[in-house]
Amino acid sequence: MKKIIHSLIHYTAIAGTFAGLLLLGGCATQQSVARVSSDTQMDLSGYWNDTDVRLVAEDIINQCLASPRIQNFAATHNGKVPVVILGSYRNQSDEHLDTSILTKKLETALVNSGKVEFVASSSERSEVRTEREDQQANASEATAKNLANETGADFMMQGSVKTIIDSNKKTMTRTYFVSTELIDIESNKKIWMNENDSIKKVIKQSSARL
Repeated sequence: MKKIIHSLIHYTAIAGTFAGLLLLGGCATQQSVARVSSDTQMDLSGYWNDTDVRLVAEDIINQCLASPRIQNFAATHNGKVPVVILGSYRNQSDEHLDTSILTKKLETALVNSGKVEFVASSSERSEVRTEREDQQANASEATAKNLANETGADFMMQGSVKTIIDSNKKTMTRTYFVSTELIDIESNKKIWMNENDSIKKVIKQSSARL
């Protein structure tokens, strides 16, 4: 009789453990994915994100194209639009961010405006030049592209991204400063500058309650 009771207790314990595991499995965090519009403003961490890139790029583009020297360039150069090359946007902030996303968005929008032309950057030219040199030996004379016939840029666009952080206990502000300069390549004159500090975030940490 004691053996029967002991066996019943043992099997009851096993069944309870198994039921508990099933319950825990049922309470496990489930992943949820929702598609949103690409221009939806979202801030999950408080760090630099795609919304910030879009807002800053739009401001830089609008300010650059509205600058008198860009608007008057064609009039003073027989209708020629300015040719720009992208330099580097230095990340001088306290976080890791890919500035190439910002520069590519700037390049795309400025080229599509029809008011500015871009030439390949230094990192892009190497592959193009290799192809052009290969054509001299392997492409037909009619289709091979000429050497030393590249378009020289009039201006270089470059800049930097910096952050200023201010905090007090559980509240912190992050302000991003995106500086942009357009430099005359021949004279080294800075013909246009922009300082965007429109991205400012207040991040509050809530206290966990047990």
